[in-house]
Amino acid sequence: MESSSAGVTAAPTIIIQPSKSLFDLDLQSVWQYRELLYFIVWREVKVRYKQTAIGAAWAIFQPLMTMVIFTIVFGNFAKIPSDGLPYSIFTYTALLPWTYFSQAISRSSASLVGNANLLTKVYFPRLIIPLAGVTAPAVDLVLSFVILLGLILWYGVAPTWGGVFALPFFLLLALITALAISLWLAPLNVKYRDVGHTLPFLVQFWMYASPVAYPVSLVPQKWRLLYSLNPLVGVIEGFRWALLGKDSPDLTVMAVSTGVILVLLFGGIVYFKRMEKTFADVV
Repeated sequence: MESSSAGVTAAPTIIIQPSKSLFDLDLQSVWQYRELLYFIVWREVKVRYKQTAIGAAWAIFQPLMTMVIFTIVFGNFAKIPSDGLPYSIFTYTALLPWTYFSQAISRSSASLVGNANLLTKVYFPRLIIPLAGVTAPAVDLVLSFVILLGLILWYGVAPTWGGVFALPFFLLLALITALAISLWLAPLNVKYRDVGHTLPFLVQFWMYASPVAYPVSLVPQKWRLLYSLNPLVGVIEGFRWALLGKDSPDLTVMAVSTGVILVLLFGGIVYFKRMEKTFADVV
């Protein structure tokens, strides 16, 4: 009996080719593998809280305790101004994007090395790994909003409608900022493992170089443009404006900070795509 080929669908053929140019980024492949991104993010979240006593409450505990320490040291002892707002809610609002950012770059910078077996055995867009590394901590960020809502009700702070509608933009900007930095750090960590040892110091320095414990208004005007080159300045100021009903932030600072983020993101994607061909050999 002859077998008929009618109705049989041929298996899809995947052709893997090297990049044709420096700016051949092939970003559409990330969307094609979006289910893999979902499962890697889900795995990261499950592993983080597996066999922990209080589970996801750690996402709330970390920024909450940092806020208490900052309020005692910087708010009560050092008397650092807080733009007329209660210092606790002023600093907690900044700690939300900062805690997310620090966790995202810490996880994502080590993500390629941590997924070495996957990199050397299976083809998929390598951008998915650092992208998953910066997406998973967003779950902690959402959980941390519970305490912020309580502080808003306690102090009677009323966000503006414009700020509420702008909040998703600043959430996205925080994710893009973490991704932009991670696209530089993750390939560097594959080649130079010193990055893993340097990163905790870098994160600590970056926190005090960002307006977490103090307002941007405390920075002298002549240094403010240079200060705004820090991409986190725009993110943190945006969060405070959106959530605390503050006056509109310095638009020049916001524009410069956002511009730096976009430049870092584009340069990071180009650098990552250039280096990814060596990951399997070096990792």
